[in-house]
Amino acid sequence: MNSGEETRLYADPIMLEHEPGPGHPERRARLETLLASFAKHAIPGVDALPGRAATRSELLTVHAPTYLDALEQSAGSFTRLDPDTAMSPQSWQAGLWAAGSCVAAVDAVATRQARNAFVWARPPGHHAETAEAMGFCLLNNVAIAAQAARARGFSRILLLDWDVHHGNGTQHSFEERADVLFMSAHQYPFYPGTGAATEVGRGPGLGFTVNCGLPAGQTDADYGAVFRDLFLPVAEAYRPDFVLVSAGFDAHARDPLGEMAVSERGFAAMCTGLRRLAEKHCEGRLVLVLEGGYDLAGLEASCRACLEVLTGHNEEFPSGAHRVGPALAASRAAAAPTWKAAL
Repeated sequence: MNSGEETRLYADPIMLEHEPGPGHPERRARLETLLASFAKHAIPGVDALPGRAATRSELLTVHAPTYLDALEQSAGSFTRLDPDTAMSPQSWQAGLWAAGSCVAAVDAVATRQARNAFVWARPPGHHAETAEAMGFCLLNNVAIAAQAARARGFSRILLLDWDVHHGNGTQHSFEERADVLFMSAHQYPFYPGTGAATEVGRGPGLGFTVNCGLPAGQTDADYGAVFRDLFLPVAEAYRPDFVLVSAGFDAHARDPLGEMAVSERGFAAMCTGLRRLAEKHCEGRLVLVLEGGYDLAGLEASCRACLEVLTGHNEEFPSGAHRVGPALAASRAAAAPTWKAAL
């Protein structure tokens, strides 16, 4: 395989060392399961690499220095940051490698060393605010990746979040900017309470945030309708030059924390739509970053399905009935006037 034709997979064992506590759903078994599955059944066209640690300057593109100091000072001990989020002695190092591997993935895709990439990041990141940990998240990995893409000169970054929980930290990082289009499909109302259809950005970023909060019980067909009738048309109008995905798999039907009914085929369909979009507008530049997903079988099947899409071994295109009804209609109505003005 020629350089630049493979899919890069970043998954360093150091990220196993994050231990948020006994019985916590964001447990090391998540990554252990993925690593064991890939070792047993490798996917042709995937180049697995360890990644690297993020630098402080890379973290400072998203996070406040005082917050980073507090996290670093907690290294070596167990620290409770909020009711859901804790640090174990090695969590700081794990977090650095999760964020740094996302930057490495952006660099590899940007320089054509890889066709696209998937980062099995742990701990996850999309709830992390500028100066606050929350929702299992310490560092906002995908936001740091978006800033790395901006530093490389990309000016129209699509950042799509399909985790069952709204990516509040990511939205807040970019809601006043037009160089990052943030779109999210998530269960609503649900944790963390943000992500209403009326949240469409502010100031210069008005129209560059698109939220589709969905009621519980939505299926592959429902998510397909959201992609086909809202997300992909808006993304086509935006014409991104880099695509990033907060790829949480807790909307899977098996997941204990979500209340959705998506299958691995549904995630593959969403991934296919974004891969085709990236191939059309930005030479295939696409990076997936793992967020949630707490049923091990559902997580393994969904990650494998998306890797197969990235390598071209599988395709599932978003399609199906429009059962989302009012939720999709409300999101389209909120997005339409701001997008008309923004473009």
